[in-house]
Order: sequence, then C-alpha cells, then structure tokens
Amino acid sequence: MSFETVLPIWNAIQGRFHKTVQKLPEADLTLELGSASIGYMLRHNAEVEYMFADWFFGAKIPEGIKFSTSGGPGGAKAKATFTNLQELVDDLTASNNHLIEAMRALHEEAWTVPVESPMGSSTPLEAVGRLMYHTGIHAGQISLIQKHFTVKESAH
Repeated sequence: MSFETVLPIWNAIQGRFHKTVQKLPEADLTLELGSASIGYMLRHNAEVEYMFADWFFGAKIPEGIKFSTSGGPGGAKAKATFTNLQELVDDLTASNNHLIEAMRALHEEAWTVPVESPMGSSTPLEAVGRLMYHTGIHAGQISLIQKHFTVKESAH
C-alpha cells in the first residue's frame, strides 16, 4: 500500500464532499437536528482531519488551529456557531491539504503498521478508511438535515 494508491480514492471522496459544501446556501449552516448544526459538522470534519494527521501520520497540528468541536455537539464547547461558508470551505481545504501532505510524507512500509492513538490502535491505512467513513456520515447528516427542513418548510 502506498500514497499513490490511497490518494485517488481519498481525492474522489473529498472532491465530492468539498463540491457539496461549496454549493451549500450559507443560511443552511445554522440548520440542525439535535444539537449539531451543518456548520458545526463542517468545522468538526476539518478538526478531525487535523487530529488524524497528527495521530496517525505524525504531522503536528499547525499553530493557530483551535479546536472548537472536540467536546462533541453536546459538550461545553457546543455553543460555538459556524456561519461563514467561505471560512468553513477554507478550513476544510487547509485540513485536507495538511492531511494529504502528511500522507505523502509517510514511508510506504508504515502504512500497515499499527499506531496507538487516543481512539485506540489503527494503521494509517485504516485511519484513512475511518476518515472516509466519517466524512460520509456527515455528508449524509447534512443531506438529511437539508431534506428535513425543506419538507418541514413546504408543509407550512
């Protein structure tokens, strides 16, 4: 397994997610079901990419990156709101680029060596799979929230 094998798969998933995010109406960022808004999920996705780059690929989190969603949507930091679409797009682009560079720097033989992290042991390859799954979950939640509010609004 190597970076050259993983990158096209990663880019396919991330490319689709980023296109979806860029087309979001800024007003939708505050829509929520439960305690997490769309804006919150987007910021969270970027933060998780930084965490995984650090934990599994040894790429330190860049200076100035502050985590606002690590406590989860029900945590003390849940009051944070994310309503600027361009900032969120920029956050996701930066975290994606940071992770890609971390993956690029990983030696080929290290892709299948387990790494201990705060969420348990995973190989970097498994970690990329988990990130893809994580992005997919949030993409689905965003779609569900938008659908829920569209249906709710048309019912009035």
